[in-house]
Amino acid sequence: MGETVQALVIGAGPAGLMAAEVLGAAGHAVLLAEAKPSPARKFLMAGKSGLNLTRAQPFDDFLSHYAEAAPHLHPMLAEFGPDQVCAWAEGLGQPVFTGSTGRVFPRAMKASPLLRAWLRRLEGLGVRLRTRWRWMGWDGNRAVFDTPDGVRQVQAGVTILALGGASWARLGSDGRWADLLAGAGVPLAPFQPANAGLRVDWSAPMARVFGQPVKGVALRAGDGSWHRGEFVISARGLEGGGIYALTRPLRAGAPLVADLMPDWPVDKIVQRLSRPRGKASLSNHLRKALRLDPVRLALLMEFARPLPEAPADLAARLKALPIRHAGPRPLDEAISTAGGVCWDAVDGDLMLHACPGTYLAGEMLDWEAPTGGYLLTACFATGRWAGQAAARRLAAG
Repeated sequence: MGETVQALVIGAGPAGLMAAEVLGAAGHAVLLAEAKPSPARKFLMAGKSGLNLTRAQPFDDFLSHYAEAAPHLHPMLAEFGPDQVCAWAEGLGQPVFTGSTGRVFPRAMKASPLLRAWLRRLEGLGVRLRTRWRWMGWDGNRAVFDTPDGVRQVQAGVTILALGGASWARLGSDGRWADLLAGAGVPLAPFQPANAGLRVDWSAPMARVFGQPVKGVALRAGDGSWHRGEFVISARGLEGGGIYALTRPLRAGAPLVADLMPDWPVDKIVQRLSRPRGKASLSNHLRKALRLDPVRLALLMEFARPLPEAPADLAARLKALPIRHAGPRPLDEAISTAGGVCWDAVDGDLMLHACPGTYLAGEMLDWEAPTGGYLLTACFATGRWAGQAAARRLAAG
């Protein structure tokens, strides 16, 4: 069985929802197909601890976080960047605020109210949402879906693929589309984990600090610059924004080094360590002389034993502590992915050269960015860009 529609959007995450909104607002009939029982599951999961929509900072600084993909994303983010994301959320009745680090959140601090308002807008635009519709590829010029009612085919004037990357498969981003596009001659870059935790094989004593945040520490991967950011010690390793920001060099094998006292110069540390310690143990001396909290002290004991006795040597270890690790967590446990459809596979409108009339948006494309609002903003921007291009194609007949 089949049907014909003006516009078909496959994937109901942030990029797909934005593409559907743009097409619907342009007056086109839109069918939005989602493989899962409900839309935007990864979006909802990300919003459980506070939905970081975007980042308030100068545009050039914002753009720099997309590394080599920045030139490709520049026009899309210039049209729909942080300011526009905020205005869009406000237009959905979701006021936003900017935190001390520039991160922008809905005042509700959850994704669900924003998503409900967004879905109501789409319904008002006539967008039809079909859930449990898994895209299986094409049969000629028809998209084929596995649905609860059997195989269905859809012929569309334009199609937008917004199927996500290859992480968090249980929420919908399973990367199964890669083989389908490769079979159609679309060049792909291998998937790799981005914004991923780091695997560490801890000794037994570290169990007492599992779940504890690590604050006041700077990290460096390889020859990179020092990076400040919090992270958490978990039973499986290290998690959190301070680690996620370094995933790229770490997955390439760069060593990880921590400065446990980035606000103290070496000579100050040496001076404090040179004080007589009397009968105090070295760990107690460190705690009292340097005001080291139990978590940083545990890291020092884990990775620097046997501790040097000489104050200068111990100070050097505190300022550059090697963190032994086994690389990033597996791909499916990463927050996002690098890799995907190569940029030379699409034109400036994000239309596939191999499949005229089919556009891409979101994490399917080969870009990566740190957490902190960059991921969502680029998903919104690419979805909007692809939706506008598809609407122009339909309008041109």
